[in-house]
Amino acid sequence: MSVDIKGKIALVTGANRGIGKAIVESFIAHGAEKVYLAVRDTASVSALKDKFADRVVPIYVDMTKPESIIELAKVAIDVQVVVNNAGILKVAKPLDDHAEEAFTQELTVNTFGLMRMAKAFVPVLERNGGGAFVQLNSVASIKNFADVTSYSASKAASYSMTQGLRDQVLDKGIQVLSVHPGPISTDMAAEAGMAEMGEPTSVVSEGIVSALKSGEFHLFPDTMAKQFWDSYQSYAAGFIENTGAES
Repeated sequence: MSVDIKGKIALVTGANRGIGKAIVESFIAHGAEKVYLAVRDTASVSALKDKFADRVVPIYVDMTKPESIIELAKVAIDVQVVVNNAGILKVAKPLDDHAEEAFTQELTVNTFGLMRMAKAFVPVLERNGGGAFVQLNSVASIKNFADVTSYSASKAASYSMTQGLRDQVLDKGIQVLSVHPGPISTDMAAEAGMAEMGEPTSVVSEGIVSALKSGEFHLFPDTMAKQFWDSYQSYAAGFIENTGAES
């Protein structure tokens, strides 16, 4: 299935900066009727509110607090497209003293956050006649990067969860899109020491709009990501995108 963002009501977590902010801007530019800006600090999206007025709605969520995700779904009852963009990155190698703590924090947001968002919003999407669930994963979902090992592991887990979610909602009229950026010009990329390699956030946000319209499951949007996809595509086509071959 495919989803055209024009006329749709969307929700974006982590909408205040980086890729999340760019997704909001792209959705509005392509005709979204309304976008919920789901963030911990609603004041942090004041610039977006000033720019887009009633077409955006700031709304509170804290991905570390499951009850706030439940409340979010009770308020944003008209949503047709959910983008689970919020994530965290810690610099941690496997043997670092803080690696376990870092991994626990990343799992809480990056993996359990996905599970909780899906559990809360799949029923909302169903009631609204179907739609799309977009998950921001990473090239680190399929290749570990040593300096950010715990992050890579959390994103590998979220990618696996995304595949399972796709299988579970195939018959519910919900498109699932797994997005795998490489280095993008964001604060997170700077924390990982990849700021100089980063491409514009619009590469991801515009790619999402196109991938939703074409009905894709995978999106590898930027230069590095496309290099990963060139090698990974045949495996993905045979064992992941082909649901009949999955186990």
